[in-house]
Amino acid sequence: MLRRVLQLGLGRSLLIRGLETRSGNSILDWDGKVSEFKKKIQSIMPGEPSNLMCDTKHLPPEHSDVVIVGGGVVGLSVAFWLKKLEKRQGAIRVLVVERDHTYSKASTGLSVGGIRQQFSLPQNVQLSLFSVDFLRNINEYLAVVDGPPLDLQFNPLGYLLLASEKGAAVLETNVKMQRQEGAKISLMSPEQLQKKFPWINTEGVALASYGLENEGWFDPWSLLQGLRRKVQSMGVLFCEGEVTRFITSSNSMRNSDGEEVNLKRIHEVHVKMDNSLEYQPVECAIVVNAAGAWSGQLAELAGIGKGPPGTLEGTKLPVEPRKRFVYLWHCPQGPGLETPLVTDTSGVYFRREGLSNNYVGGRSPTEEEEPDPADLEVDHDFFQNKVWPHLAQRVPAFEALKVHSAWAGYYDYNTFDQNGVVGPHPLVVNMYFASGFSGHGLQHAPGVGRAVAEVLLGGCFQTIDMTPFLFSRFYLEEKVLEQNII
Repeated sequence: MLRRVLQLGLGRSLLIRGLETRSGNSILDWDGKVSEFKKKIQSIMPGEPSNLMCDTKHLPPEHSDVVIVGGGVVGLSVAFWLKKLEKRQGAIRVLVVERDHTYSKASTGLSVGGIRQQFSLPQNVQLSLFSVDFLRNINEYLAVVDGPPLDLQFNPLGYLLLASEKGAAVLETNVKMQRQEGAKISLMSPEQLQKKFPWINTEGVALASYGLENEGWFDPWSLLQGLRRKVQSMGVLFCEGEVTRFITSSNSMRNSDGEEVNLKRIHEVHVKMDNSLEYQPVECAIVVNAAGAWSGQLAELAGIGKGPPGTLEGTKLPVEPRKRFVYLWHCPQGPGLETPLVTDTSGVYFRREGLSNNYVGGRSPTEEEEPDPADLEVDHDFFQNKVWPHLAQRVPAFEALKVHSAWAGYYDYNTFDQNGVVGPHPLVVNMYFASGFSGHGLQHAPGVGRAVAEVLLGGCFQTIDMTPFLFSRFYLEEKVLEQNII
């Protein structure tokens, strides 16, 4: 019985309960009560009205209907779609909390900005197709009155995935599914590959798949700033701070099998101000965990995973930070302007960067090679020993490349099945997830944001069925494995 309930996972009743305060009153009269309280205080103070009560611009509001923890593109996309889909303008008060207000360590700005439909799961293909339509029509969605139009610098040059004899059958199966979902993907033999891209050494390549349209890369920073500008114009509030505590209540109940289940509800989010001991409690109805690489830690703050092992209460959110290196190099005789983003049989990838024969690329390490995520220091030996030999073997011109710079960023890595976690927690009933995308969160952000908003506002997924990505799969041990992680 519990398994069936978890698989269904969603219900309008949770949303209805979530949009009420503990006293049962509607949240929409909160601003009026605060305003009345301020007037009473001012009326008993001598002299001119004081500005002390208004000098709180650095603090978040005392109440918000929805608190989104994480102000990267995923969190901002959730905020955008909540405001876009609300039935009455201004009906939902949304607060975004971001601790890295410079975004210097945010996954968004440190990404290589790729978007592709070449995934192994239908839901990921659908998310990419939705998102690329959003990006191609970006100014229809994110235009702001009197603001300049957005230019995402989208390069629609496609992805080229190379497969060895061992991986050819899987690649062919994936392409068949991708085409069924509407993606335009071509299969290429080694001979066809050599003819179209003569700079490639096809040794060890049995089959290749090439995205003919709606694949390529774009500027992540422009998307981030465009979303932020738009949601602010829609009334979304921002706060620079870190969530350090949740105030919760719990109720015990028994399911149809007689098992006792503890349901939790978050009532307050404590936000610690940047470089300060000060914190602000924010009363809320819904919390969205879009904290990226740190979403697992945030879930623990809400008590998720702290029950007995093997139980639903003891099931953790299996998302942790994984450090990934990106290298930029110059090669005067390197591949030309029509070069797609190439993924080698070894896992090494690269693409062009600009017009001056510069390239960016890297490789995901094996489990044994995983670097310490405690900092964002770059391991230059990793390029020399693990990346460059494969680059030079596949593209002989890269024998003469010269590395100019490098940086590191974080994947919000789902250790269970390398796929996103989307939707409500089954026990902490007003915490919703949008995390764990393991490297493809940027490109799927528009679709994920809409999916979370649909669940919050309507009680179910509508545009894309994201049910396989619910948290409950971790307890049920039902992997939704994504094989095409780059």
